[in-house]
Amino acid sequence: MTGKFITFEGPDGAGKTTVMNNVVAKLVPLLDDQLLVTREPGGNNISEQIRTVILDKKNTEMDARTEALLYAASRRQHLVKTIIPALQAGKLVLCDRFVDSSVAYQGAGRQIGMDAVYQMNQFATENTLPDKTIYFDIPVSVGLDRIAKYRDKDAVDRLDVETKTFHERVHDGYLEIAKKNPDRFIMIDATKPLEEVISETFSVIKREGQNFFKE
Repeated sequence: MTGKFITFEGPDGAGKTTVMNNVVAKLVPLLDDQLLVTREPGGNNISEQIRTVILDKKNTEMDARTEALLYAASRRQHLVKTIIPALQAGKLVLCDRFVDSSVAYQGAGRQIGMDAVYQMNQFATENTLPDKTIYFDIPVSVGLDRIAKYRDKDAVDRLDVETKTFHERVHDGYLEIAKKNPDRFIMIDATKPLEEVISETFSVIKREGQNFFKE
């Protein structure tokens, strides 16, 4: 595959989606149809249907392993129908969350085992991992405060309303993943002013996807 696969990761409230949207606005005029922007869970019809089930606040009885399996199923469909075709077409693929989210949220947050969730997803993705992962780090208390202050109530999902202890486990899980994958993870301090974070992220993407920006 001749494309480039870059994912955006971070705990809740880190602002990664906001940053991604702003960066994409800068990239679209430069890359046009060479760029694919997608998200997880979701990214195509079947995967978006699974997303609705996973994040529905009414599904309070969902078992932790059921949740992890649904994420993996959505990811499989997303990968084979959306991501891989784009990479084969030589595109730069930017994805809001991927396997690392499951390992952090279900593996560490739900305490069903980071290694177990990783292996489940390796089966689902046939060992596919991003070329680079941009990780937006933020203290848990700051992230949750941002959600409470700024996120629209209709946009708050089932994971947003978990306990602070859950989110602390997720944050610690992310740091453990980053430590194990220093060549893949690019750490960004998400406590900086938004414009600084956007500028730094844009610079990272231009550097890592430099072949897409040739004059």
